[in-house]
Amino acid sequence: MDVEQLPRGRHKLAREEVISSQRGRLLVAMSEAVAENGYARTSVADVLKRARVSRETFYENFQNKEHCFNTAYDGAAAVLAAEIGAGLSESSAGRTTSERLKDLLHRYLVTLESEPALARTFLVEVYAAGPAALERRVEVQSRFADLIAAVAGAENERQRFACEAVVAAVSALVTQRVCAGGAHELTQLEEPLADLVTDLLDAVGLSDG
Repeated sequence: MDVEQLPRGRHKLAREEVISSQRGRLLVAMSEAVAENGYARTSVADVLKRARVSRETFYENFQNKEHCFNTAYDGAAAVLAAEIGAGLSESSAGRTTSERLKDLLHRYLVTLESEPALARTFLVEVYAAGPAALERRVEVQSRFADLIAAVAGAENERQRFACEAVVAAVSALVTQRVCAGGAHELTQLEEPLADLVTDLLDAVGLSDG
């Protein structure tokens, strides 16, 4: 979630570009502060210090800490969706359903492993950020289940439930590893998780090996 810093001194950026850069820096700062300190112990002052912007600028962009966190969470979800979607948008000719699902899982794990602050925000601290954040979490989980169902070709309620179970199981196991300080080694889970996904979908006739 890199955000380019504004040039030092006088510059010719339009006000809209300045606001966009400051907003991006605040979102990155929120993710990093929460990843390091936890949501409950993170204050607006912590975010301001990391982002190097004024309190006035913060409240021009966000109503409060919760609003900033939820926006950062939405950004994390968008990053994951873009990375996963990039792989699935490529030609699927000659690729089995299992191969496409393994690619999806690979991109998910690689993205989280390369962005530990994003991983902590997306998977762990969201549970401490209040009802609105949890609603977002449920919505994102549902969208991932829709994606799995589309790739696997789910046709009935039982198969759709299996796709939901896949998302829940992968999320829980990855979250457990992040909580244990293993965000930097998530790709080690790729093979066992791929086997788990295959087994769950095979039980409802969706896996093609």
